[in-house]
Amino acid sequence: MTSRAIVQTAPRTLELRELPLPEIGPDDALLQVEACGVCGSDYEQYEGALPVRFPVIPGHEPVGRIAEIGDEAARRWRVQKGDRVCVETLIPCGFCPNCVRGAYTLCFGHRRMNAYGYLSVDLPPGLWGGYADYLYLDPHALVHKIDDSIPPEIATFFNPLGAGFRWAVEMPGLSVGDTIVILGPGQRGLASVIAAREAGAGCIIVTGLAADERKLELARELGAHHAVNIEKDDITNLVREATDGRMADVVIDVTSYSVEAVKQAINLARRGGKAVLAGTKGPKPVPDFLSDQVVFKELTIIGALGVDYPNYERAVRLIESRKYPFERLHTHTLPLTDAERAIRLLARQEPGEEAIHIALVP
Repeated sequence: MTSRAIVQTAPRTLELRELPLPEIGPDDALLQVEACGVCGSDYEQYEGALPVRFPVIPGHEPVGRIAEIGDEAARRWRVQKGDRVCVETLIPCGFCPNCVRGAYTLCFGHRRMNAYGYLSVDLPPGLWGGYADYLYLDPHALVHKIDDSIPPEIATFFNPLGAGFRWAVEMPGLSVGDTIVILGPGQRGLASVIAAREAGAGCIIVTGLAADERKLELARELGAHHAVNIEKDDITNLVREATDGRMADVVIDVTSYSVEAVKQAINLARRGGKAVLAGTKGPKPVPDFLSDQVVFKELTIIGALGVDYPNYERAVRLIESRKYPFERLHTHTLPLTDAERAIRLLARQEPGEEAIHIALVP
């Protein structure tokens, strides 16, 4: 038997291939993919801006059913054949110093980016990405069982929502009553609104551009107190007024490529506040960066990359609760063969169409 897979062979080059299904032993499993979320970093990978070794199957937000599983894997993951699970992006080694101290998002035991969507198909058994009919579940993979009644395309929101919980709440220590500014109203920006609301933030401010009006409106519906078009309104004055001049306790940047957002995060944070940098910028430096602002404010700057098990669990449980209208954030469900269009949609390269959350289904 074989699996269809979308394989990236070079920057901006995708092709459909058939890859053999692996034999499953006692410690691993095979997932039949039902849906895979499309992430903003998938576009960066498509453009060739990420250090991956081609050929590679993109996709690191997969949800599916266990098609085959070994006895030891079933015991370890507490799942069985037929269960629907969400699969974490990272495949940690479990033994390097970072893994041992609980920081497996910084695992370096494999000496490479060991994660779904980033491993070459030349590395056996090849099925390392979610843009496929099947996904190989490595013995070190981490999975989360999710309610069968949740549509798989909605379940893929577990990944950005997990990021919201870790990046906007846990890492900066967002507390009840705090003011948080979220730069960027995309998937992870809106997920951060939900996470901040769940944490009891006193004031949630989201920024975007004129083209983001639909997303800014959704941010208001999800609980943002202010959703600001920075091309029209002065965000610095708004934050100053909303906080009686104190400025924000936490600012999180989840914009892509915008280096100006880094300076904005530092400007909007209060003295002793925290700025979380989670939006990747590629190889672009931040011009006119003044480090004295960080010094004089005694500002804490936090880099945020991955998501860990507890925050994925929070995300899955919140999706299962149906407390929030995640279907309002999900804008497109596309077939696997439309992978390139899905990536372009998310990057706003399809005229006349606006996307927030997209899932590919085999």
